[in-house]
Amino acid sequence: MLKVLLAVVIGVIGAALLHLVIVLSLPYFSDRDAYSRVISEGEPFTFHILEQKPDQAGLAQEDPFLETAVCSFDLEERPVRFSAGSGVPFWSLAVYDPASNETFSINDRTSSGGKLDVIVATPLQATALRKAMPEGLSQSILIETPLAQGYAVLRAMAPQPSYRPLAAAFLSSAGCVPTDWR
Repeated sequence: MLKVLLAVVIGVIGAALLHLVIVLSLPYFSDRDAYSRVISEGEPFTFHILEQKPDQAGLAQEDPFLETAVCSFDLEERPVRFSAGSGVPFWSLAVYDPASNETFSINDRTSSGGKLDVIVATPLQATALRKAMPEGLSQSILIETPLAQGYAVLRAMAPQPSYRPLAAAFLSSAGCVPTDWR
């Protein structure tokens, strides 16, 4: 009986210490989430191309066959438009909220004509866009998101080293810009 009681007391003390360590370490890890790292890359509304090795924010390209760029955005004032041409063997765009939940994704196979043209807006902005529907935005894919902040990850395939300049040019020309619908 004494051994069981000793085991229970040691287990409770161990659990309390483990919880204390976790709670005290949360501030250290809270600024190392993906959203914070993307914001650390630089100015919002700009695609930042990632390098092979981790940069100051800790982000890097993880797949040797994909060139990657990230863009943070804030929809408080205006929706954001993601655009890019074609010419790479494959591209994909994923949009995430600040908790790193993927809210939307598209690739060249599911887009219209293989080109990227997506507008991300809050529900109120999306309603206003649908009512106004400017001519230049009529072919864009309109996505609603309830959260105003987020980030996007754009990837371009470079299956051979000779494709890297093409993929880099594709990412460099990609747009992540606030859009005015009025």
